[in-house]
Amino acid sequence: MHFSDQLSSMNPSGESNKPSRKKPIFPVIEPLRNYLKIHGREVKLPVTYRDLLQHITYSVPLRDKNGQDTLWETALYDMRHWDFIREGLVQMYAILKTEGDLTFTKHLDVARIDFCSFANSYPFRIRIVNKFNDNYDHYYIKQADASRIYGLELEHLLSPNRITFFTYHNTLVEEHIPGIPGDLFIKNFLDDPQTNKIRLSKEFVKFNERCFVRLLGDMRSYNFVVDITPDIEDYQYRIRAIDFDQQSYEGRKNLYIPQFFKENKALVDLSLKHLNKESIEQYQTEERTMMAFRVASSRFRLMELLNIMSRDAISTPEKLHQLRSELGTYFKSPAFSKCRSMGQLVKRQLKQTLQKNLALLQKNLSKFED
Repeated sequence: MHFSDQLSSMNPSGESNKPSRKKPIFPVIEPLRNYLKIHGREVKLPVTYRDLLQHITYSVPLRDKNGQDTLWETALYDMRHWDFIREGLVQMYAILKTEGDLTFTKHLDVARIDFCSFANSYPFRIRIVNKFNDNYDHYYIKQADASRIYGLELEHLLSPNRITFFTYHNTLVEEHIPGIPGDLFIKNFLDDPQTNKIRLSKEFVKFNERCFVRLLGDMRSYNFVVDITPDIEDYQYRIRAIDFDQQSYEGRKNLYIPQFFKENKALVDLSLKHLNKESIEQYQTEERTMMAFRVASSRFRLMELLNIMSRDAISTPEKLHQLRSELGTYFKSPAFSKCRSMGQLVKRQLKQTLQKNLALLQKNLSKFED
């Protein structure tokens, strides 16, 4: 995928590259549930999504420090339910952070529960505070959506990032992924003199490649964060997805490639300005090579997941037909037309994009063994 393609693929308004307004919640099928149990993702939780939703007494809009609407609301609960909810949420934080060790929960408390009706999964954001020093942390409680679970697992297996999440029946609990939201980074930090624009451009190229290879869609700037790490005399950047609802759901190929969203145009322009064609191709190859290493190291677990995903329905027939047609045309490969599910498309896409890298990896391993 060449960055120069983006100019001819996006109309001035960007309307052609908008994902579906609302994606349905797909149920967790039994084989996926068994996979989650085997790999330690299914854990009995003290509070469920339904508990939080049905006991809300009322809510008030949450505004940021500048008085702007955040699209979140702070949920308030009757005292009859609050003690149960509060205790359960603190225990849930311990499950996420210390494998359920409750030794440290005495000095933890729930500072705030926020609810967002704007997002697909209608998430709750829980703020946990340390009563000794006022330090706080967040985690999220959402409806268990099969698409999102597949997206989280693929992120864990194929990206440079490890993901902690748990499910319990129809409840999904996720850790908070730290970083500066992409839209705020573009607005407030992109033009900062201290921002290393070449390193940032390199990371955007790699992020772009990761999303396309594993078919993670809707990576508009507010659906990823930028993690900045001080390094020798400078900074390193990591772009991390934070929204996995659109894992293999949409029908348009371009919706799986961050460079095609108008919200990301500033990062595309930055990359085109600071990187030449050879550098872009180098960084794309580097990312595919690292993904090939991850595929090789987790091949049994990955194949188990993809086999389950291949038998699951996580999109509509119309979107499936469109995506397999567009991918087949793009790669000039008839193999995509044989795919009968989004899971099979992901499997085919991984093989199509990583087969050269996997072959080189296998060749090098064979030399080492000899």
